[in-house]
Formats: sequence, C-alpha cells, structure tokens
Amino acid sequence: MVFSSTVFVFLFLPVVITGHFLLPRRWRNGWLFLASIWFYCWGEMRYFPLIVASSVLDYCCGLVISGAWRGGEIRTLEPGTPRTRAQKLALLASLGGNLGLLAVFKYFHFLVDNWNAAAGALGLAGVQWHPGFTIALPLGISFYTFQTMSYTLDVYLGRTRATRHFLNYCTYVSLFPQLVAGPIVRYADVAHELQNRRVTLEHFASGAGRFTVGLAKKLLIANTVALPADRIFAMPGDHLTPELAWLAVVCYTLQIYFDFSGYSDMAIGMGRMFGFHFLENFNYPYASRSITEFWRRWHMSLSTWFRDYLYIPLGGNRRGPARTYVNLITVFFLCGLWHGAAWQFVFWGLYQGVFLCAERALAPRLAGRRVPVVLTHAYVMLVTMVGWVFFRAENMNQAFGFLEAMAGIAPGTGLVYNVGMFADREVWLAMAVGAVGSLPVLPWLQSRVQAWLDEQAARSGGHAVVAAETAWSAAVIAGIAVLFLLSAMELSSATHNPFIYFRF
Repeated sequence: MVFSSTVFVFLFLPVVITGHFLLPRRWRNGWLFLASIWFYCWGEMRYFPLIVASSVLDYCCGLVISGAWRGGEIRTLEPGTPRTRAQKLALLASLGGNLGLLAVFKYFHFLVDNWNAAAGALGLAGVQWHPGFTIALPLGISFYTFQTMSYTLDVYLGRTRATRHFLNYCTYVSLFPQLVAGPIVRYADVAHELQNRRVTLEHFASGAGRFTVGLAKKLLIANTVALPADRIFAMPGDHLTPELAWLAVVCYTLQIYFDFSGYSDMAIGMGRMFGFHFLENFNYPYASRSITEFWRRWHMSLSTWFRDYLYIPLGGNRRGPARTYVNLITVFFLCGLWHGAAWQFVFWGLYQGVFLCAERALAPRLAGRRVPVVLTHAYVMLVTMVGWVFFRAENMNQAFGFLEAMAGIAPGTGLVYNVGMFADREVWLAMAVGAVGSLPVLPWLQSRVQAWLDEQAARSGGHAVVAAETAWSAAVIAGIAVLFLLSAMELSSATHNPFIYFRF
C-alpha cells in the first residue's frame, strides 16, 4: 500500500484516524500498531518477521544497556562514563544483528556478483559461487534498521532513556507514516508523545494540509516528470541526443525531489494528525549555494544520522584536515552504499564526498570573496544533476553514456527520437511549476504577507486587519482544497507509481 493510492487516501487513512480518536487514549498506541502491521503486510507479509526480529533485538539490547534487564531500574546512562562488558556486548549485538540483516537481504547478491567477477578476472572460476536462489529486498529495511539502531545507540550514549513498554516501542518502530521511506525518526524525539500526546484542531488541520501538499507533489509533479525521464533512460543508447539527455536529467532532478519530499511531507502531516511531531527532512536543497549546504538541507534525517553516529565518532573535523577528508569520504561511501547495492550508488556517494572535501579545502582561500549567487547556485545544480545521472542509471556504462550526451557527444541524430515525443504541454507545465516550487518562493510570499499584516495591525488594527487575515487564511485553505481536488482526479486515472525511495 502506498500513500498515493485511492485505497490509502479514501479508506485506510480515514478508518485509522476515526479509530484513533474514538478509542480511549490508553488504546491508541495499540490501534496504531495494528494499523501499521496491516499497512506493512498489505504488500510485504513474508518479510514482516524481519521487522519484528529487529524490534525485539533492539528492545532487549536497550534494556541490557540501561541496566534494567530482569526487572532492574531503568536509568539514563551518564554520557562519557565507562560501560560494562554486558553493555558493550548488547550494543554490538544490536549493531551486528541489524547490519547483518542489511548484509544478507540487501547486499548478498552484490557481494556474490563482485566475488565472481574478481575470481573470473583472476582465472579462479573454481571458487565462483552461483546460488540457486534469489533474495528480494524487504520493503523499508534500510529505514527501520537505522531507526532501531539509533535507539540502542542513543541509550548507550546516554542521550535517551530506554523503555520497558514493549507496545510503545513497537509502535515507534512500525509507525506507518514513516515506516518504509522515512524520515528516520529517533526515539528521543517522540518518546514523550508515545506516552502522552494531544491533538488540537490546529495541529490536525496543519497536518492535513501538509499531507495534501505532499500528495500533490507526488501526483501532480513527480509522476508527471517521471514519464519522460523513465522513457528516455529506457531508450536505446545509440539514439540518445544532448537534448534528450538533458531533458531526462532535468526531469529526474525534479522527480526525485518532489517524490521524496512529497513522501516526507505526507509522513510529517500524518504524524501531526496523530499527535506526533517528526523533524523536517527537506529544506529546499535546490536553493543551496554549496554541496555542503545541500547536504544540510537534503534528506536531513539520514545526513544527521551519519553525522551523529559515524562522522563524529570517527573524529569529525577535530583531528586535522587529512583525517577530516578520510572521514567525509568514508561517510559518503557508506551513504552511497546505503542507497543501493550497485557500483553506480557507490560512485555517487564518493562523488559527493569529493566535492565536500574540495569545498572544505578551498574555503580558506574563498573566505571574504563575494561570489555571485547565480554562479554558486549554477555550480550546485550542475554538480547535483551530474550526480543524479549515476543515481538513476541502471549501470555505470549508461551513466557515462548520458554524461557524454550531456556534454554534446551523442550518437543520436534526433530523427528517431526527439524531445517532442517525450515532453508535451503537461510535462513543460509540471517542470515550470516544479522549478518554482523547489525554491523557497511560497515561504517568502507567506512571510511577506504576514509582515504586512503585522504592520497593519500595529498601525491601525480594527476590522480591516481581521478581514485581511481571514481572506489570507481562506486563500490558503482554498489552495489546499484545489490541490486535493486535482490530486483526487489524478488518483482516479493514474496507474501504480511507487515512491523512488521504496527500493532503498
């Protein structure tokens, strides 16, 4: 089941919301847990035991680390103090168990294929292994393993207190708004709301509006620009032209942002509707003026996860420039591998890491110099789009073929395939709206209107200001209603189009 489906929007979500508010407070976590099980098992029942195993493992490890095993008192550990052998072993069990799940279910075939390739290159065909089975990638495994690991790590580091309430913990892990594609929610951020949360009409309305915006991002923009991107990336490479290559990459650049940020908006919106406040996952990354800033704005729950649990423990930037560069490359190598078990993802991660190192190395020389915003923004977008080629390509050969075409070296003549075959008025409109929507234009407009309203209220007050505020609120509500109507119309005619990050 996906958020952008008629079953979810018009049946599953209304039923879950209704049950959540009709049931007594003490039963609401149980209701959300059962709904989340149903949501996950709708399309992934055979792998549901994996999320159960991960949850039980980390729940038990959290109790051992906190010293509360076998009924002892649960306490928050003092940061920086020595840990016992049992606590260290419990943490290793948690990390080993979760990383082991990833190794088996996500990287098994990648490792086998590369082992066989290396053995063949060395003339050692006898040690090659050709397993007679296939391991499918479980839905959401990259997200929920990182989420449960963050729980035991935070308990071990003294950042949060372990819980003995197993149902609350399982609700945290399996909560369906963020289960299969994030954002990666840390237990410390929702621990209080799992125990005691309250949903106001204002929060519910805000969540519903946020959900609607995310739904529109996915259905009206991401799905529209996905069509030419998918078709061009699937066409024979010998017919590729520079125009087609750039069209595909621009469309994919918009698709991946509106697809993933749309999912995050829907997750955050539904969280508010149930009384949870998930942290933001995107902050207009395409408005960045450096790749460093881009990674502070893109998929923030993942980038902060790697920062807090890998980059800083490795030493961060505290051990000199050379060690800092090694740490950055290590983090982004693993970030690329987290996204997919293929060399193009590894290359994409290393590519990002190299630019981060280069920016850090050049920062002292550029300090105090004013570089035009247009140039810095063009630099970020060019680096980002080149990177998305590796992210989207099926293999390295296709990626380099697209880069050659983007540079003007293309085998296609445009007689068989041309831009007009892939981009109609709807696509161009979606690209234009997407280009504007990917920049903080609406927040700027809202801040300007609010500043004007505040200024008028300070000057005169009275009914005129109240009427203006009411008109602005009505315009916002009307805009959200139009987005929902357009999305509902698209839902009725659209085919199944899962979110990009479902495959990670």
